[in-house]
Amino acid sequence: MSVSQDAAEEIGLKALVWLAGNEDLMPVFLGASGADVAAIRQSAADPAFLASVLDFLLMDDAWVMGFCEAQGLAYDRPKQARAALPGGEQVSWT
Repeated sequence: MSVSQDAAEEIGLKALVWLAGNEDLMPVFLGASGADVAAIRQSAADPAFLASVLDFLLMDDAWVMGFCEAQGLAYDRPKQARAALPGGEQVSWT
């Protein structure tokens, strides 16, 4: 099942909010992305930035599971959302 870009952006934004509420994981995201809180606030509506949030989330199955369980989403929804955002057609899922 595919996800519309609007739904994908909503999932990406939910993932960002979930990360922001995770005091252990948010510093890891900030370090990996090179962003600071001001840049995140400024980029939160940018589909390409939301794609990078999902790229980060998808790096670890435990993160995906934690996010999906908190949001009541199927475990494959972040991957589907990522595919619907800029650059998603270039991601190789293994």
